[in-house]
Amino acid sequence: MTMTSDSSRVSRMDTTGPEEIDGEKVPPVAPLSHLREPPTTKRGARTRAALVKAARKVFERDGYLDTRLTDITKEAQCAAGSFYTYFTNKEEVLAAVLLEAQEDMMHPGMSRVQGSDDPYAVLEASNRAYLEAYKRNAKLMALLEQVAQVEPEFRTFRSRRADAFIRRNARGIADLQARGVADRGVDPLMASRALSGMVSVMAYNAFVLGERHEEDAPVDFEELVSTVTRLWANALRFPGHG
Repeated sequence: MTMTSDSSRVSRMDTTGPEEIDGEKVPPVAPLSHLREPPTTKRGARTRAALVKAARKVFERDGYLDTRLTDITKEAQCAAGSFYTYFTNKEEVLAAVLLEAQEDMMHPGMSRVQGSDDPYAVLEASNRAYLEAYKRNAKLMALLEQVAQVEPEFRTFRSRRADAFIRRNARGIADLQARGVADRGVDPLMASRALSGMVSVMAYNAFVLGERHEEDAPVDFEELVSTVTRLWANALRFPGHG
């Protein structure tokens, strides 16, 4: 998929981002250049919104590869030709879906430990917020995994966004080390990659794959939060935690 320089497309940085958490900019989850200027009429805005809503439902139901544009327009209850007034192809409407959902996919990170008197409590709250956001958007996260395998450009944006969160968490770990709370013998960035990756994989297994626990029961959410938090704390050798 090739980035376009068509003048009908805009960066839309004024309407969609960049997002910020803790005062830091976070890369978008999809290529902004794939979006056209928003409709200027209320009717156009409603039609575009209906198409984006329908696209998310169809993408999550059928997967990216098996979704057809006619499936989206049928779900949106609009004429097939209307699609091309707002989007050129699947890539464009997918970008719109992801960018509209990205705010709900945001979550606080380890940088929130700075200045906290109870870093373990903040770590637990951060893990809880991440897992809640992942659970809410589990179908969309599964879609992202699929798209990343077949669309190099989306894979690049996904990687940049993940790296931004990892580096943010690394700064939080470094702050803990400076305060004598975390093990100073580990590299903050390497530790962040390992620990953030652990939480991400566990979330994918629990909420996308539907991994079962003891006696074929679903993974308990509270136990998941408690486990990943304790593993974080033990790995970083929080006082009283390993």
